[in-house]
Amino acid sequence: MTEEIEFILDSTKESMVGSIAHLEKEFLNIRAGKASPQMLGSVFVDYYGAQTPLSQIANVNIPDARTITIQPYEKNMLQTIEKAIMVANIGFNPMNNGDVIIINVPALTEERRRDLVKQAKAESEDAKIGIRNARKDANTEIKKLEKEGTSEDICKSAEEDVQKLTDSFIRKIEEHLANKEAEIMKV
Repeated sequence: MTEEIEFILDSTKESMVGSIAHLEKEFLNIRAGKASPQMLGSVFVDYYGAQTPLSQIANVNIPDARTITIQPYEKNMLQTIEKAIMVANIGFNPMNNGDVIIINVPALTEERRRDLVKQAKAESEDAKIGIRNARKDANTEIKKLEKEGTSEDICKSAEEDVQKLTDSFIRKIEEHLANKEAEIMKV
């Protein structure tokens, strides 16, 4: 196999790995009823004029499965953090006791669980589109090489390798989705 084709296969695999990594990151933001610090990953706080991730200005802890506590490094940031959580519109009602902010993570209703599964399916579909786009780009590059004189057999073999890569990454996405769905639907 030529160096160009090996490069195409490597960059395609890298792109597909990136799609899976993005999916895993998105799945962390879909809460499954159990408290986790990632639930507050989308919260940005106005910290002296700069939008700063909550995790950089406060200690986020999970004392139990249904509670998140946020202890700011600077006590004067309590109201600002509380407001930022409300503005982020992630469905939490923060309570400020003067020292820490406490968030009780509500149990998920059946309807909410179904919505989260739909969201997970949409994210996995986006990841599949990313995988298919990587396949399309690779096949386009291989066709270009074939026009430039690379052997037809080598190009056919490379296209088959790209399809095998695509199939294996699509299977990985399906596995991730099945796991996330089970996690969400578990009461």
